[in-house]
Amino acid sequence: MSLLKLYWYVPILILIFVTSILLTIKLKGIQFRKIFTALKLMLKSNKEGNGEISSFGALCVSLSATIGTGSIIGVAVAIKIGGPGTLLWMIIFSILSLSIKYSEGFLAIKYRKIENDFVIGGPFSYIEYGMGKKYRFLSKLQSPFLIHFKPFHSSFIE
Repeated sequence: MSLLKLYWYVPILILIFVTSILLTIKLKGIQFRKIFTALKLMLKSNKEGNGEISSFGALCVSLSATIGTGSIIGVAVAIKIGGPGTLLWMIIFSILSLSIKYSEGFLAIKYRKIENDFVIGGPFSYIEYGMGKKYRFLSKLQSPFLIHFKPFHSSFIE
């Protein structure tokens, strides 16, 4: 096993898996309890709200940013390398990880700010406003990392 796999892939997989299990327990299995409510709200047309896009449009943008082409290619490569049993673990992992995605969305909505008719939200906002002023450096630290790594994350896969 290479050092990259030893120090990066395995710890990240364990961290995400443990976090998703802990959040599933803490949120009392929200991805199972509220699935029908989520589907109903996702497909419902909300005419009386004042927003820039519909709830379905927001879902589509969120899913395209989350899933992307890299995930589709990654599934094919994982099945080729790991065999058909890989698909079972990918399904289990993705269902449990829905609690992480829910938590991200919840925090982004809770700590978003509206300034001059622009919505400011996302990881920067919930790190800065949710965790407090002493963790503000983390939101500023995230920006250069995103600028540096995001082009490599999706562009080379596609």
